[in-house]
Amino acid sequence: MEQKMLWVDLSKGEVRAQPVPDEWVRDYIGGEGVAMRYLWDLIVPDADGTDPRQPLIFAAGPLSGTLAPCSGRGCVVFRSPATGTLGASNGGGDFSPAMRKAGWDYITIVGKADHPVYLFIDDDKVEIRDASDLWGKTVSQTEDILKERIGARGLEIASIGPAGENGVMFASIMTDKYRAFGRGGPGTVMGAKNLKAIAIHGTHKVAVADPEGLKEASLAAREELFSEAFVRDELHPYGTPSFYDAINALGILPTKNWQFTTFPDSEGKLTYQAYHEQLDVRAKACFNCAIACGRYTEVKEGPYAGMKGGGPEYECLAAFGSKLLVTDINAITAANHLSNDLGLDVISTGQVLATAMEWYETGILTPEMTDGVKLEWGNGDAVVEMVKRIAYRQGVGDLLASGVKRAADRLGEKAEYAAMHVKGLEMAADGVRASKGEAVVHATSARGADHLRPYASAIDAFGYRDEDLGIVGDIDYLEDGNKWWIKPFQELSMATNMLGVCLFASITLGIKASTWAKLISKALGKEIGKQDLLLAAERVINLERMLNARLGFDRKDDTLPKRFLTEPAPDGRGAGQVVDLEKALNSYYESMGWDLKTGLPTPEKLRSLGMEFLILQ
Repeated sequence: MEQKMLWVDLSKGEVRAQPVPDEWVRDYIGGEGVAMRYLWDLIVPDADGTDPRQPLIFAAGPLSGTLAPCSGRGCVVFRSPATGTLGASNGGGDFSPAMRKAGWDYITIVGKADHPVYLFIDDDKVEIRDASDLWGKTVSQTEDILKERIGARGLEIASIGPAGENGVMFASIMTDKYRAFGRGGPGTVMGAKNLKAIAIHGTHKVAVADPEGLKEASLAAREELFSEAFVRDELHPYGTPSFYDAINALGILPTKNWQFTTFPDSEGKLTYQAYHEQLDVRAKACFNCAIACGRYTEVKEGPYAGMKGGGPEYECLAAFGSKLLVTDINAITAANHLSNDLGLDVISTGQVLATAMEWYETGILTPEMTDGVKLEWGNGDAVVEMVKRIAYRQGVGDLLASGVKRAADRLGEKAEYAAMHVKGLEMAADGVRASKGEAVVHATSARGADHLRPYASAIDAFGYRDEDLGIVGDIDYLEDGNKWWIKPFQELSMATNMLGVCLFASITLGIKASTWAKLISKALGKEIGKQDLLLAAERVINLERMLNARLGFDRKDDTLPKRFLTEPAPDGRGAGQVVDLEKALNSYYESMGWDLKTGLPTPEKLRSLGMEFLILQ
């Protein structure tokens, strides 16, 4: 099946269609894979992420918008203004399926408009329209105005809020008002291009090579997915908040800016049963997803009563909850809804505030610097206020809007210890001292601190095994070495991003790699075996590693905050543990076929993958 890309040059006001090279589809399948191959050719290594020449690429995978389970995902790739690394942000909802219904697998945007604009895509008709009246509007306001203005049924919108307009380094691109392409600052890049929104109206049925075969394979895949106990009994009925209890029990819940690994005070307040009792909650699914892990909530009482929207999801419960010692679910929910509407990445925003609270406690930030906002542990009202100040760069919010790394650099050497990031990207909410696999994943991820490529805790902390990937036997969550198993699990996770399906189907090992291979074979009309799929994913992982090498990153940058390397965990299953990162990295690099000194793929490795063009001179 031919894949097609829409090219948009905002500086010139030009749009055009172009086919994707067949060999790229053969080698990288689609989605993030093909998008990264485009990024290799288009990125400007000596310019930062907000330079108009840098591309912003939306990618829908070849299973996006099909009958395959959990097929509402897509990604955005770019050079991250937050880190300087490549950027890769994955999002759900209905936007990526809408791209495919309009006939587009990729949308590549370069240049900068001379005034605010939005892109309107009506199947193969594409217009760059004035958005001056939308500039300054929130995400929900923007969506409501455009849907009324355009009036097309089934219109899907990706937009930025004030955070993206104001250059907050961790601004998101939002779809369906609260689904986020969040990590690394894609909204910052979009704002720098004066692009307020993309509105897509697609009327076509997504074409697949074998519709009946895909339907049959999809039904089997759904049965496989719901045979997994956690998916069936917890994730489906309770959504991502169901992770909270288990992660707390396993001692991998970041608490008080990672000073602790459990949060006993949150029991009965932030646990998933309390969540569903205290808030007005209903399930909300992405396109063709039977799990329906998303929550749509409304605050029922208190000063934030009536605030409603998507989430908070697990990451938010930790970001605005345990990391800050906040137990007020209403304040957490209000901060979540504001973050979405203003276009902020919840994960980074929560980590920025956790760091700021530690700076406040130690006197690095003073009450005068915070304009009287008491950034004290547990102060939920301060969290809600600071979300607004960060988005609008007001007062100390201007400092925090630059992210923890840049803020720490401005505040001086003493500030660095509490700035929990990798390569400039703020830590998510998944611990590393009682999940040494996550230590490796966070340190080596191409986009900076990352817990999902793969979600290694599923294997070493939760105890999952998968014969389909060859991950069997004893794996110790406290062992620093023995990290060979990350490679096949990472390939499975990358494959889902290439296909345009949800990681929750893979990190739970609910749908197997061999099953995904059957699904993509039916969609594309050619036989793709499990090993073919994993090999393509391995190519993309190595491509991303070499892309970062072009941007100046290698083993020296694969590190963790000093707290994990020098400060033993005081509680939980990892009590007394630090990370022996050198040992862990050597084990991982060896399994990947990467040079132990540089942490980069060897020339021999790249040749074995048919990627000689990546060998740097």
